[in-house]
Amino acid sequence: MMKTNHPFHMVTPSPWPLLTSISIMNQAIGMINWFHNNNYLLIMISSMFTSLCLFQWWRDVIRESLYQGCHTLIVQKNIRMGMMLFILSELFFFVSFFWAYFHMALSPSIEIGSMWPPKGIKMFNPYKIPLLNTMILVSSGFSITWCHYSIINNNFKESKLSLIITIMLGWIFTMIQIYEYYQAPFTISDSVFGSIFFMSTGFHGIHVIIGNMFLSINLFRLTKFHFSKTHHLGFELASWYWHFVDVIWLFLYMCIYWWIY
Repeated sequence: MMKTNHPFHMVTPSPWPLLTSISIMNQAIGMINWFHNNNYLLIMISSMFTSLCLFQWWRDVIRESLYQGCHTLIVQKNIRMGMMLFILSELFFFVSFFWAYFHMALSPSIEIGSMWPPKGIKMFNPYKIPLLNTMILVSSGFSITWCHYSIINNNFKESKLSLIITIMLGWIFTMIQIYEYYQAPFTISDSVFGSIFFMSTGFHGIHVIIGNMFLSINLFRLTKFHFSKTHHLGFELASWYWHFVDVIWLFLYMCIYWWIY
């Protein structure tokens, strides 16, 4: 490792940001091709390439932080600030959906029957599957907090158990949401309500999957004893992201499921 006279980490040139961006773009094109032509070959291939790029990228970051000692206190502070700004950008991403939702809900246009939900839309019962999913996701918030507390107290057994529980709850949430979509009495093309509903809950579902991937990497690192009570930045950022996903779902549940029922 090259010696420097400053505490900052000058990242070496890496191909993974560019390759990951290209793979994600191909995923989007593949998804459009899947929706319109029922051809899922491109999205499968691009998803495999994206997973490979992310694996290599995470490997490099873990090597820099754990083995090369590049993540000094100042670097960790800057990484935390970067994660805060990233979560803020994600927050405003969902604000756009809520803005569209309340714009239509508070003053329904004559084209949708001047009512909300539009005429012909049969909404889910918020006290059945949506409430179950809410309880599951809120429970995962408790379990990941338990995991963080266990890491701080050097309790490896409980930290591993609680993180496994969190990941399992996240995948159960995803499976139930897929089942809910199959049972939905309306589609994404059923007026502006269908579009907003599936776009907002669908993108939240994607964030749950990404968060689960984030936590799974941390579970692997936890089993390899990469974390200590004073140095567990990767897990800390994953827990922030997971709590963000929890809070967004609570707003989605209250506004889209419960408020209009």
